[in-house]
Amino acid sequence: MQDSKSLQGHTAIVTGASSGIGRATAELLAQAGAHVYLAGRTTAALEELNSYIVKEGGQSSVVTIDLRDTNQIGELIAKVVSETGRLDIMVNNAGLEFPASIIDGDVEEWRSMLETNILALLVGCQAAVKAMRACAADGHVINVSSVSAQRSNSGVYGATKHAVNTISASLRDELEGDTIRVTNIMPGATSTNFARNFPEAFVDRIIEMSGMDVTFERGQHLPPETLEALSDNLKQMLCSPADIARAILFVVTQPINVNIADIVVRPPRAMTLPH
Repeated sequence: MQDSKSLQGHTAIVTGASSGIGRATAELLAQAGAHVYLAGRTTAALEELNSYIVKEGGQSSVVTIDLRDTNQIGELIAKVVSETGRLDIMVNNAGLEFPASIIDGDVEEWRSMLETNILALLVGCQAAVKAMRACAADGHVINVSSVSAQRSNSGVYGATKHAVNTISASLRDELEGDTIRVTNIMPGATSTNFARNFPEAFVDRIIEMSGMDVTFERGQHLPPETLEALSDNLKQMLCSPADIARAILFVVTQPINVNIADIVVRPPRAMTLPH
């Protein structure tokens, strides 16, 4: 039986690495031996994660980036290849949701979701594949979608994740002749700050169900210990970011002849989120 491959000497990029699924994924990839580039907008959080990874004996670098500026994505990948000579893993994780009905939705919030969830991911895929081909990598592109893409009535956010699924499937077909694999990861409800733009009443209800006494204001980032306690107290309803990260690590450590198309990671009890 062929063992899973080592990530020693590999280079990875994780977008949205400052918290949640991105942070957990970066930690695991670094533990497995990859040099991980931590990409995101929150410099302080990225620097804190970088310090933690280095302290634990891993390799990482911080790149502060606004993915809505697609020029910065190309610059990020050029920097990674210039400094390490290669790119093996691209985790397009960054995303955001502004839940609202289509009738009441805000155009600028739609624009932010479209630019971050679709356009940045699309440009990231294209640039990553070109870099992987140039260094003849056994590469992996991981696109973080959502179980919302499995519902036809999941609103504008769900529409962006339907687009991610289509992009992943189309790119996978294009790369069948390459040593580059594309995997679509669809998380269910997960204990992250992703819900910071959700209605306060919805988040308050989740916190109440967990038995915690925490005050939430829309747009607020809950501290990591609070999010960890939420997932611990609501294991039936909320995944931990580490659950998703382990699925990603599994994919990128498989032999290149294994083509894993889609993985759904969700808690035992489904939660229909507002759209």
